[in-house]
Amino acid sequence: MRLDKYLKVSRLIKRRSVANEACDAGRVQINGRVAKASAEVKTGDEIVIGFGNKEMRVRVLDVSEVIRKEEAKEMYEIL
Repeated sequence: MRLDKYLKVSRLIKRRSVANEACDAGRVQINGRVAKASAEVKTGDEIVIGFGNKEMRVRVLDVSEVIRKEEAKEMYEIL
């Protein structure tokens, strides 16, 4: 799954366009490397998202195209 879509489906970022902008600005990393919005996300990957002066680090547990809002938190684990 594309990185921008994963961020939206997992609800780490609310809108796909915002996720796309964050990737373009270099604020999103997969496994320690700056990632483009089109990068592939796989189970086990570690994603770091920079929000201003804060940083969120998560591990991908599940990659699903469609998921209910209540189950979105089961897609990742906060590190």
